[in-house]
Amino acid sequence: MKPFTLQGIVAAPFLPMLPDQSVDWISLKSYIAWVAAQKPTAIAMNMDASEGPALEREEQLEILKVCRDAIAGRCPLFSGLIAGSTRDAVRWGETLKQGGAEGFAIFPPFPTFLGNPVPAEMIYRYHAAVAALDLPLIAFQFPKAWGPDFPPETLARLVAIPQIVGLKEASFDTTKTLETIATAKTLPRRLGILTGSDTFIFEAMVMGCDGALIGFAGTATAELIAMHAAVLKRDFDRAGAIWDRLGPLARYCWRAPIRDYRPRMKEVLRLQGLVAHATVREPQLGVDDAERAELRRLVLHAGLIRDGQRLAAAS
Repeated sequence: MKPFTLQGIVAAPFLPMLPDQSVDWISLKSYIAWVAAQKPTAIAMNMDASEGPALEREEQLEILKVCRDAIAGRCPLFSGLIAGSTRDAVRWGETLKQGGAEGFAIFPPFPTFLGNPVPAEMIYRYHAAVAALDLPLIAFQFPKAWGPDFPPETLARLVAIPQIVGLKEASFDTTKTLETIATAKTLPRRLGILTGSDTFIFEAMVMGCDGALIGFAGTATAELIAMHAAVLKRDFDRAGAIWDRLGPLARYCWRAPIRDYRPRMKEVLRLQGLVAHATVREPQLGVDDAERAELRRLVLHAGLIRDGQRLAAAS
């Protein structure tokens, strides 16, 4: 396995679609090239942000091919690994690896991992089996109501798997985030803890997260990279000023019901000129006119567009 340190901003971009809900390959190529040009730590596709659970497996493979070409070696390309059983995860992971995945964000095998507590042994065995693929692996901590929730004893088991480089901490719970950061400091080797809680990215970094693996980095990539750099320098005024602009948009997009963050964020990307349409795949619904107007106001406030001009299209 090639060495990989999990820190900084890992972008989880969204998936452009045409009005008929097929993948917009033209927009995808230019959009991913735009993200890669801003030099995130990595790009992760086939994630929840890119509607991975709604994709056919042939589409996931083609997405990796198109994104690999668009990235052109500027950063590693990770893939979400979504499977319903250990055997399927290993077999499908091998196919994704052959298709260009350079690492995996491991989704819990639902419904088996639904709810808590999930036995540490079950979590360990699942990740250990996937580790046979010999690529960097990122475990995925979900909100406690969904599961799995990784308590300290589970993290202590996972750190024994050398391929696991870190954890996406997406509990959306500040107390759980602090617990996870504290636990990571006690482990015998380093695990990168990246926040996946889009509503408090800045605060999670200040608490001690090593960065973010996050859908919001699919729109404000450079801004989040700059914010993380400022936190590392302990320039909290500069980092806080960036989040003061971005935070209202992130909190609006990831407000309840959280499933609707995808159509909201695609509308943001459409406003930026990064994708041609804000289409999502059914049964997901799009935004209404009131949301569309509020998103435009917040995108202007964030500085992602200015005076009606599409900054991304002009850059």
